[in-house]
Amino acid sequence: MVQLAQGHDSAWQAAQAQLVAAERRADQAQAGLLPSVGLSAGLSHNSTDVSRPPVDYSGQTRSAAISATQPLYRPANRIGYEQGQRGADLAQAQLDAAAQDLLIRVSQAYFDVLGAEDALSFVQAQKAAVSEQKAAAQRNFEVGTATITDTHEAQARYDLVTAQEIAAQNDLRVKRLALDQLVGRQGSKPDHLAQPLALPGVQPDDVETWVQTALQQQPGVRQAQLALEVARLETRKAEAGHKPTVDLQASYAVQHNPNGTVTVPNINGRTHSTTVGVALNLPLFAGFAVQNRVKETLALEDKAEADLETARRNVAQATRSAFFGVQSGAGQVKALEAAEMSSQSALDANLLGYKVGVRVNIDVLNAQSQLYQTKRDLALARYNLLMGQLRLRQAAGTLSIDDVQNLNALLAH
Repeated sequence: MVQLAQGHDSAWQAAQAQLVAAERRADQAQAGLLPSVGLSAGLSHNSTDVSRPPVDYSGQTRSAAISATQPLYRPANRIGYEQGQRGADLAQAQLDAAAQDLLIRVSQAYFDVLGAEDALSFVQAQKAAVSEQKAAAQRNFEVGTATITDTHEAQARYDLVTAQEIAAQNDLRVKRLALDQLVGRQGSKPDHLAQPLALPGVQPDDVETWVQTALQQQPGVRQAQLALEVARLETRKAEAGHKPTVDLQASYAVQHNPNGTVTVPNINGRTHSTTVGVALNLPLFAGFAVQNRVKETLALEDKAEADLETARRNVAQATRSAFFGVQSGAGQVKALEAAEMSSQSALDANLLGYKVGVRVNIDVLNAQSQLYQTKRDLALARYNLLMGQLRLRQAAGTLSIDDVQNLNALLAH
């Protein structure tokens, strides 16, 4: 399912394209450290008429030149290259976040379908049980061992379960459409959890370990950290506005005059010139633009630091909430498993009591409703526990395709 979603999901593909663009942007920044070479050529026609002394000249000038510049000292370009690398790292962190989000969305849609299928099957099983109870109440009324009230109560419960069945069918249809849209394939059929089921626990069983992992690996924190590094580099780049730049320059030019020149006409001349030198550029005053730019970047650096602290706090809180949610979910599953056994025993006792006349029909109907509601709650709690474990890993920044594949061992293929 995940592989299908990766080939279809637009958010995942957008994050991939963003990474490619960031890498190419980093390559562009590297150009500021490499030499630049240019080639120029020209052809001109000259006509000169001088009255005294009499000169009548008409000729062509052909020229060609190649020039190259190698930056020797350009601190702003070096910092721009470092920023480009940080930008690529930032895009990678965004792609990691998109990948983890895709795993969560696919898993959630998968378990939503399973939960909807379980809910429908439990409602249909309850409907069949209520139908049998309604038929029994009708037979008892006909032989005079029960009142018409039992029949009406069974009919009312049957109608209620029928309405629940319709709602469950519609919910299953919607959940299947959501999964099909996510993976880009019609008629997806998820495998159910194998029975009996032993749900895995969370390791390590220490919330602070998960929090420390999240503060180091969570993509949101990494993005905020990289944004701070980019802001600091931007301050250094702004400060470089005060510094000189040094370039190595070289050129070679050829000029050809087939008909000579105005001063030396009628002579086929060719001129070759070569220059090599170092150019120094020292900024002196730019109307306080550099100083104000530095103040701006320092303020943006403070903002990036505050954003990083906010990201760390939010991630720590989300990780703790996810961890305690998993613990609570595990306890809820155990409680519901015990409740399922108790509800089944209660239903068996009420059915026996109804047969011997010490229980009424409504007692049996209530016991049936409690049992199937407990079954639905238990199935949902199991799916929520598995999703909670995935969300905990997402909060810690460690969620990978291997975690999702490990769930395949719990499925009945």
